[in-house]
Amino acid sequence: MLFDISIAPLAPRDNSPTIYDRQHLSLYAALLDADDAGQDWRDAAAAHMGIDATGADAEACWRSHLERARWIIGDGLDAALRSFGAPTEQAV
Repeated sequence: MLFDISIAPLAPRDNSPTIYDRQHLSLYAALLDADDAGQDWRDAAAAHMGIDATGADAEACWRSHLERARWIIGDGLDAALRSFGAPTEQAV
């Protein structure tokens, strides 16, 4: 599945979610699914990012986006939910 989005050479490294992150949430989900399923990074990069996996910087591009996706669902989750407008779950 190729997403109709522009892929930056490297994903953001900010400590807070960015507009780029919001625009690429579907890509992040697809990369997480592919990685969790054991899909080779080259296949995932080509299928989901539309990049030539033989390019010199292809693996760095793929890896940075996968790492960003893991950050979004991990340490960045609360900030992402606030930033993207979803209510956070409150403890009772």
